[in-house]
Amino acid sequence: MKRATEILEREHRTIEKIVRVISVLEDELSEARDVNGSTLRDLCDFLRVYGHQCHQGKEESYLFPLLESRGVPEDGCPLGTLRHEHQRSGALTEALAEAATRYSANPSLGRQGLRDVLCDLACFYPEHIWKEEYLLFPLATKVLSAQEDQLLVREFASVEGDIYRGAYERYEQLAGDLERRVLAASPKMRGMMAEVA
Repeated sequence: MKRATEILEREHRTIEKIVRVISVLEDELSEARDVNGSTLRDLCDFLRVYGHQCHQGKEESYLFPLLESRGVPEDGCPLGTLRHEHQRSGALTEALAEAATRYSANPSLGRQGLRDVLCDLACFYPEHIWKEEYLLFPLATKVLSAQEDQLLVREFASVEGDIYRGAYERYEQLAGDLERRVLAASPKMRGMMAEVA
């Protein structure tokens, strides 16, 4: 039987695909290559829906309150820290949307701002995921009963259903598609792949 934290860890693997995309896009901009506007729109859409509504929605609406009910302090580490980081990721996502709009309107003027936001996102997510996987999830496994864990699994499924039917799978597929599309389009990544082959 799948644990609630295993569901969240699987989502982290999907988010890590997006972090790879973000890193490649940052490199492309650093080397004065253009970034596709539809890729930026898809990236913003993924972060808003899958990252915030789905993944963080599960944590904020169900996991954190259940841990608090079992005596885990609301403030401090890990819950207070992670809530603050969730707000930061939301602000970074909105900054990305604004930077992408500026870049689309004028790539030469918008390039540095977009690159800066991508850099911030690429630095943010690995540290955030580490805190969840090495602080929050072990704590949840220790504190929650098997029944509470299965309650979370059911509640997590309701979050996925609330977005819209098939959204969860669609966004997981989008992450893989973005990763393949961006890596295939990057001259630097093609060169690295040729060296490996």
